Amino acid sequence: MILAHGVGSRADLPIPLALALYGAGLAVVVSFLALVLLWRTPRLRGDAAGIPLPGVVQAVVDSPVTRWLARAVVLVLTLVVVAVALVGPPSPNDNLSPYALYVTLWVGLIPASLLFGSFWAYVNPLRTLHAVLEKITGPAPAEGRLPSLGYWPAAVSLLVFVWLELVLPGRAEPRTVGVFLVLYGVAQLVAALWFGSGWFARGDGFEVYSTLLGRMSPFGRREDGRLVVRSPLDGMDGVRAEPGLVAVVMVLIGSTGFDGLSRTQFWQAGPGQDAYLTAVPGTIGLVVMIAIATALFVGATTLSGALTGQPPREQPGWYAHTLIPIAAGYAIAHYFSLLLLDGQATWILASNPFGRDGVDIFGTYGNAIDYTAISPRAIANTQVGAIVLGHVIGVVLAHDRAVRVGRHHATTGQLPLVVVMVAFTVGGLSLLLSS
Repeated sequence: MILAHGVGSRADLPIPLALALYGAGLAVVVSFLALVLLWRTPRLRGDAAGIPLPGVVQAVVDSPVTRWLARAVVLVLTLVVVAVALVGPPSPNDNLSPYALYVTLWVGLIPASLLFGSFWAYVNPLRTLHAVLEKITGPAPAEGRLPSLGYWPAAVSLLVFVWLELVLPGRAEPRTVGVFLVLYGVAQLVAALWFGSGWFARGDGFEVYSTLLGRMSPFGRREDGRLVVRSPLDGMDGVRAEPGLVAVVMVLIGSTGFDGLSRTQFWQAGPGQDAYLTAVPGTIGLVVMIAIATALFVGATTLSGALTGQPPREQPGWYAHTLIPIAAGYAIAHYFSLLLLDGQATWILASNPFGRDGVDIFGTYGNAIDYTAISPRAIANTQVGAIVLGHVIGVVLAHDRAVRVGRHHATTGQLPLVVVMVAFTVGGLSLLLSS
């Protein structure tokens, strides 16, 4: 699973690890200084920006036929994965479901959302099931209370999933995957029947994750509903500060930090040496990493508010969107090779999902994973590039927001956040590349 998680060692880098860390931190600092000199007024326009796509494209995308066809296909595939998890081959190596959940869905959401926008909201199988059930149960009784929840439900559901993915012993067991999928689906559907279909945009961790990543897609929706081509920076600037948004991003950043920590010699020979037997050390490590990331970000943004005379308590929400490209950079660095390498198993096993003799639907069942599809050096280079680029974009977003809300003290107010971003850059690369 070391290759699967895309971990390069310092020997895989074309330059020494220390030099890579210094260079990455320097890139963030230089970006900030260049912005201070050249970017003196707000330039990002949020959801007001974008060049409309041709009307025929909008008509096809928004067509009920297109939407329901896509949802029907994804629902069928989801039901097959659940069935395979519960009654298919008992070995994780021979069962499609662990690969479908942890690789194809969780990791595949990243490129799909970055390319096509809020991809999962469009095909979410839970929305399809809810639309059917809603006709039976009638209107949601607590729909009016949903806005007050913000993104807190999504933060909780994401925390549950990353705990399953990174902590729970036996998490790759097909029956464990099947039980999780069933329980997660039931919980989400019950909540949606109570709060309405808007629940999924606030409570389904997979949909919220896809939607936030989709803000960096070149395709999006303008505030008037038109499909447009726009700068990813404008898309990110359109993210609104809502309760729980900081928590969602902190779960994403902290969990990838814990993933890196869990594969270091320090962890495996020390606190996590019994992690394969019990969930206690992993749970503590995951919570601590999320808490550290939260403390650094909230502390930095609160200090920025104090320095600029802005409301300190509102600062974390104002700048939460700056962490989304950082979270994306971490996710790409950690998992893109998982998709390219172990992701091949999804298509191999899909040719005979229930492991029946003589079944080979796509003619791929006898294939082996090609672990030479990408070199360790390419993995390491991508890791460094993704993390550095994510932080540089975060600095750009923070600077534009700073000159908008605290124009006369913009430079001073950004300093604490820039320091934290440098720390995130160096710390993230250290955990990732020093394993």
